Parts: sequence; structure tokens; C-alpha cells
Amino acid sequence: MANVRLENIKRRFNNVTAIEDITFEIPDGEFWVLVGPSGCGKSTILRTIAGLENATSGNLYIGETLVNNVPARQRDVAMVFQNYALYPHMSVGENIAFGMKMRKMEPRVIQQRVAEVAASLSLEHLLDRKPKQLSGGQQQRVALGRAIARQAQVFLLDEPLSNLDAQLRDDTRAELKQLHQNLRNTTVYVTHDQVEAMTLADKIVVLSQGNIQQIGDPQTIYNHPANRMVATFIGNPPMNILPAKFTGGAFDISGQTLPLPASMKKFNFSTAQQLDLGIRPEHINISPEPSALTVDVKVVEPLGRETLIRATIPGSLQTLSIQAPGNIRPHPGDKLNLNLDLDYLFVFDATTGKKLYPLL
Repeated sequence: MANVRLENIKRRFNNVTAIEDITFEIPDGEFWVLVGPSGCGKSTILRTIAGLENATSGNLYIGETLVNNVPARQRDVAMVFQNYALYPHMSVGENIAFGMKMRKMEPRVIQQRVAEVAASLSLEHLLDRKPKQLSGGQQQRVALGRAIARQAQVFLLDEPLSNLDAQLRDDTRAELKQLHQNLRNTTVYVTHDQVEAMTLADKIVVLSQGNIQQIGDPQTIYNHPANRMVATFIGNPPMNILPAKFTGGAFDISGQTLPLPASMKKFNFSTAQQLDLGIRPEHINISPEPSALTVDVKVVEPLGRETLIRATIPGSLQTLSIQAPGNIRPHPGDKLNLNLDLDYLFVFDATTGKKLYPLL
């Protein structure tokens, strides 16, 4: 296996910059996930590593080898595409073996390797079938098997689970994680699904508009987002953002007053500054007594062990989500008193999205 290092990688298409000054290094054997909204540049980075795109500037290393001018077929990477890209006229076994045959490996070694990979992916009983005879999940495992069989230095996965239904996606995601734990391949995985990113990654690279917003392990990204974009993108349900004004000793949220936490009193926010307060749904509690914030219930979503409540602040269109215990079932139109756990309150500049508090 090998590490992957990007140094100041930029990719332009005519007058459009797809990725801008991308720099990071993936250590040997780690599983990194590139995540962000559509058009953020994550697939362009993956294709650049694969050699399917050429960087406009910057350097790309696989191991200690500079591969800027190395063709894709010589980079020793294996790629799994969103649409599987299986050969329909070949059997499962032939699809798995194809890359090894192209590299002119000995037939005995190919046969042994196909058997090992098929066993690891529970495909032994499907080796003689054609792709059209397989389910979506089985086809995805065959595509993974073809990549694994090559024993490449780096594995690249481009939204490989997006075509699967919800249950199968969960099952295949768990299989992927277990495979990586067993094989310890250097892996770069692209997705727009932040749940996949959180559950699979050793490290997450959050991207927006071709720029890196933050790199970190899942818990760091979730608990200490670098800015408003990261805070609202990572987390399901996403972090609530409440426009507010600083009034000296408190925040004004659509006419309701939220007292300043003691830990925040040393910060001197400008009274003219437009602020966004961030609070995650699980850090909002429903109170039987009048409290800091009163909201009107709009939608109630029972989810079994918890209830997701969507509500608005009276006199505004501002919506927020509340994650409540499953036995709490308000009705649309009800008023709720909310207590915000101020230890988990974030403050962002409303214009730039920069995090103002906490400073970590």
C-alpha cells in the first residue's frame, strides 16, 4: 500500500475553477472520505488521483512517486464507480479476474485470488452468474471484488452506494468498513452523504466550492466544526441556525431574549454585527415552565425511540428542529417552551460564516 499526497492541486476548466489549492496527505492504510454538496470538487479530486483528470497546477504523489505525468493505467490504483461498470458478457468470476488477466498474472494465481476475494465478499455461489442476474447490492460487491483482487496501492470509490436502497446501503456500508479493517488498504471515498462520511472515515475532508473547509476525524468535525458550512452539513438532523442580535448581555432572537452564557461573557460581540447562533437538535430540551425560547410546533415525526419536532419562532419564518424522547408527542399548533444547552451553543458571523465562539 502507499500514502497519497496532494500539494497545492488546482484544476480549472476554461474559466471555471473546480478545485483550488488542495493540500493534504493520506497516510498509508487509512480510509479518508471526501464529502460536500454537489459541485464542491470532491469527484474532481478523486479523478485527479486516478489520473482521469490532469491537475492544472500542483503536485500529486502516490507513495514517494510524483505521478503528475504518469498515465492512469500505470498509477496502480483501483477505482469503483457509482454505476458499477461491470462487463455484462462476463461472469462474476471473470469480472473479478479481469484486471489480473490484463496484467498477465499466472492463471493459477488468478484462480486462487478470485476464490479468496469471492469468499471475503460472500460471492462464492455467484461466480458463474452474469451481472444482469444479480441484485444491485451483489453487483456492487462484484465491483468491489474486482478492485480488491488487483491488490492496488490505493482504492478510490466514487459514491459506490448511491444506487442502493436504504437498507442495502446500510448493510453494504458495514461490509465496506469491515473489509477495510481486514485489508487496511489506503482508501479515498467520495460521497455527498454525511452519514456515510461519519460512519466510514478515519478522516473526513469537508469541501465547498472547490476549497477545503475542514479536515478531521468524525467526532472532531461534529463537535468542533470550523465554520457554519461544516456545522450545518455534518449532522443529521443538521445544526439549527438562529439569526440573532447581540444586545449587550443577551441575544435577541426574533424578539425573544436568550441570556449570554457565563462562559461567553468575556467575548465582546459588536451590537451592529449580524450573528447566527448554532445549536444541534439534541441539545434542545422541552420545558414545562416558561423558558428562554417559545416556539410553535409545525411538524411532528415519530421515529420510535425519539421524536423529531420541527417548529417555528412566533413572528418569524425561522424553523428549528428538536430531537425529543420518543414518548413526547406534541401536536401541530402546540406551543413549546425550550431550554437550550448553552454549553453547546455556537456563534457564527452571519455574513462570512466564520465561527466566533467557541474558539476551539
